Amino acid sequence: MKQIAHIGIAVNNLDEAIERYTVLLNTPCCKKEVVTHQQVEVAFFQLNNHKIELLAATSPESPIARFLHKKGEGMHHVAYSVENIKQEMERLIKEGFTPLQENPYPGADNKWVAFFHPNSTHGVLTELCMDMDNER
Repeated sequence: MKQIAHIGIAVNNLDEAIERYTVLLNTPCCKKEVVTHQQVEVAFFQLNNHKIELLAATSPESPIARFLHKKGEGMHHVAYSVENIKQEMERLIKEGFTPLQENPYPGADNKWVAFFHPNSTHGVLTELCMDMDNER
């Protein structure tokens, strides 16, 4: 793992959250996008080498909608940058961590992503992410 890439925060209303976080962080939102296959709209704030990612559901069936229904707004995940996402997934699986999918898939911010179940990471959903410019 190279570093913390971002912290994901689930929100009910993305536009309201963007306004609030712009004031809180004293910096504007640097990127906003929809990730259709994950049924989520995201907004990023850049803080030096780290980002805050706000996530809002675009469908009531999305994982974020289910999270918000069950737990309410708040921290959703911690993402870590990795050099080789497949190798890092294999390493973590061998060490007993539980992946939520077999292979990385395209995520927000031009990244390959893979998630690990909170039950194997002391209650925190964990995301690995790697620039799409790198090979999986």
